[in-house]
Amino acid sequence: MIKTTVYAITAAMIIMPTVALANPNGLSYSGPIQTITVSEVLEQTNLFSEQNVILEGKLIKQINADTYVFSDGNDEINVEIDDDIRLEQTITANTRLRVYGEVEGGTSPEIEIDKIQVL
Repeated sequence: MIKTTVYAITAAMIIMPTVALANPNGLSYSGPIQTITVSEVLEQTNLFSEQNVILEGKLIKQINADTYVFSDGNDEINVEIDDDIRLEQTITANTRLRVYGEVEGGTSPEIEIDKIQVL
């Protein structure tokens, strides 16, 4: 009986990390999402503001290794992409994206991107 329990616990310890890595967010949702425009971000941002946002648009220009210009088709804002973000496909200036991040206020606001979804 103890041997069976040890085997079951060992098997669970081996399988659980694999299950956890299969969907790193823990949830796969494909319904409507509340997005915000770059214009709204710029209007709502002040020197000390920090807010989570979801935007849709394109990375239209690379400024340095991890900073890009993001456009929703009307306005532009600088975004900084986390080092741990990896995508399987190449992104071009024409690739439509949904980005999730945090607005960092200041004299020139930017968004720190935590997640990118290709649309």
